[in-house]
Amino acid sequence: MKAICFYFQIHQPFRLKRYRFFDIGNDHYYYDDFANDDIITRIAQRSYIPAAQSLLKMIEETKGKFRCAISITGVALEQCEQYVPEFVDLLKKLADTGKVEFLAETYDHSLASLTDPEEFRAQVEMHDKKLHDLFGVKPVVFRNTELIYCDEMAPQILDMGYKGAITDGAKHILGWKSPNYVYAAASAPKLKLLLKNSKLSDDIAFRFSDPNWDAYPLTADKYIDWIASTPAEEQVVNLFMNLETFGEMQPRESGIFQFLEALPRFAAERGIDFWTPSEAISKLKPVDTLSVVHPISWADEARDTSAWLGNKLQNEAFNKLYSVAERVRLCDDRRLKQDWNYLQASDHFYYMSTKHMADGAVHSHFSPYETPFQAFTNYMNVLSDFIVRVEEQYPLSIENEELNSLLTTIRNQAREIESLNKEVTSMRLNIEHFNEEHKLRAPKSEEAPAPEADPEEKPAKKAAKKPAAKKAEKAPKAEKAPKAEKAKKA
Repeated sequence: MKAICFYFQIHQPFRLKRYRFFDIGNDHYYYDDFANDDIITRIAQRSYIPAAQSLLKMIEETKGKFRCAISITGVALEQCEQYVPEFVDLLKKLADTGKVEFLAETYDHSLASLTDPEEFRAQVEMHDKKLHDLFGVKPVVFRNTELIYCDEMAPQILDMGYKGAITDGAKHILGWKSPNYVYAAASAPKLKLLLKNSKLSDDIAFRFSDPNWDAYPLTADKYIDWIASTPAEEQVVNLFMNLETFGEMQPRESGIFQFLEALPRFAAERGIDFWTPSEAISKLKPVDTLSVVHPISWADEARDTSAWLGNKLQNEAFNKLYSVAERVRLCDDRRLKQDWNYLQASDHFYYMSTKHMADGAVHSHFSPYETPFQAFTNYMNVLSDFIVRVEEQYPLSIENEELNSLLTTIRNQAREIESLNKEVTSMRLNIEHFNEEHKLRAPKSEEAPAPEADPEEKPAKKAAKKPAAKKAEKAPKAEKAPKAEKAKKA
């Protein structure tokens, strides 16, 4: 039995407005709201919404036999909630079918996995929480930003609780091996890997409407025949692509939606199933371990990270951004943390790429800037203002180790103060409790002397005291009398 594993990526960054050098220190809002609204709304209407409707239709018509996976970043979800909530409703319907799996990834579509494991973990956890809050799902398979992966990341991905990860079937990694198998991570054998079949995926994503392509036009039956003709022992064909392939990269007029909706019918005729990534890793055992020493991705011909960190501009911006990571994590300023998330989106570095030829054309297609240098200048102006705000809370003159030491001392003192406050509160409650008990007992102790306060006995006591007082007054007179008599005799 052979199966197709479809995975669709959805991501849109918060694009930056034109931010001048003179805005640094004066303007702390960095985003082009008009562009963000316009782009997400346009793509949703042309691509996301009709594609989601097609997926729902395919699930219903096949009575659940068609299955796929979707991965949507947190920043894209935020924009959809704000500008196209109807698309979020469609995603909820897809989740409710139980036939669409949502994958884990970084909330901000960031490159944190390449430099900051702590930030990487925090973003993945943040993304998981967002998916659970909106769709009630808990991902079990992970996909990193742009399918970036290497051996160093595998143990952490496994430690975060994921059973599998998806990445690219790069030729320089696979060699003679086929991507149409399940592999195990060399550095964490319990983590299973699904690899993108680049040729078959790109036939849809990039070549579908190209009249110069020798296989043009591509029809659903022809495409399924290609998959069915792969060796019988190759049991899963992983087709990974962006969801905007349908309607945006490949326009509706090309027949892309009809092609997508026809795939299940021809697949059924050839005995080909559809699996989600979690089904694939649960049904199939790894045929071998796969070692990826240096990070790979699904971008450009090189299939490495040079699309984002391939020149001095990109590395300067990247290193500058993550130089304040520790300080941002320590602060409690929600606005500062939000900007930190948005500025980490890998798109900002992608716009700075100076690659040429075919790869360069792809980069320029997505960039809102005229040149990579303009992208760099604008981003660095924004980043400069952001760092000024960070420094106001935690000065950069203090080294990270010294800052951590000081903050640890402050936290310890805070805990001690909190403990002492609890003791004081407890003592006050004990005193109040004691006073209440004493008040309740007080009337009983005052019952004994009550007879002394009897009004009939008080005069008797006063009368008894008065004679004693008179005798005390007469005593001195009795003593004087004999002295007077002696004086007369003399």
